[in-house]
Amino acid sequence: MDERRICRRCLTRDIADQEMIFQNLQEYIKNLDRDIRAEDGLYESRLSVCLSCDRLLQGMCRVCGCYVELRAAVAARSCPMDQW
Repeated sequence: MDERRICRRCLTRDIADQEMIFQNLQEYIKNLDRDIRAEDGLYESRLSVCLSCDRLLQGMCRVCGCYVELRAAVAARSCPMDQW
């Protein structure tokens, strides 16, 4: 078992393991409070829009710099381009 702790105060550029970045993002989404988290259908619908956007680059929005999976996971958030 890997005993390394996940650094919660690192910049993504300092994390050499891209898989760890993905795992950190997914863990954060999974642990969002239910009262702020978007329902699964809404979340997937939002990601579908992002996937068709030419401003998506390696999971990040080039307009605002967010990780689209994180933005889409919070019900109160919206697309900076008003696509959802």
